Amino acid sequence: MTTSTNGSKAPTISFTAEAEVVGETTLLRLPQEASAQLPSRGQVAVQAAVDGHQVATVLEPDGRRGHWIRVDDALAQVAEVTPGDTVQVAVEIAEGWPEPEVPPDLSAALDEAPEKIQHIWADITPMARWEWVRWVGATKNADTRQRRVQVSIDKLDHGKRRPCCFDLSSCTDPDVSKSGKLVEPS
Repeated sequence: MTTSTNGSKAPTISFTAEAEVVGETTLLRLPQEASAQLPSRGQVAVQAAVDGHQVATVLEPDGRRGHWIRVDDALAQVAEVTPGDTVQVAVEIAEGWPEPEVPPDLSAALDEAPEKIQHIWADITPMARWEWVRWVGATKNADTRQRRVQVSIDKLDHGKRRPCCFDLSSCTDPDVSKSGKLVEPS
């Protein structure tokens, strides 16, 4: 792992990582010394280069004071990353957050919500939208998820700009975590 400065405020953190599969998700774990250089134990917005291919993304916490990068289908295809590959990664802290991919159920509820709620959603920061998306998705239970979508709309209607105070440093993606911690590869 190396750290260098590039004339910007944040250093570039470079490392190698092996692509692994957890559940059905391909990901790259940051080495502990790379995660230690990040400003938060929770999500961190970054500009990343994976084998030279640029992507604006959010590093996810692993629940063990570390982080990981999701290798979605688009990144896997462009960077030609498959499980077991060792790749070169460089990350820089981003000045702004990329827009999250809003899941269909939350998106539909927002589309059907009164204009006031749509305005609040448009007015909050991308980071806050990531928190709403993450909170809604942090359960495998369909009934709980449906309630969280409804509660999201209700909280936004009451002017809440953040979902709640859940532990942002825990891995809350139920497809890859157990008890808030990233599970070992399958």
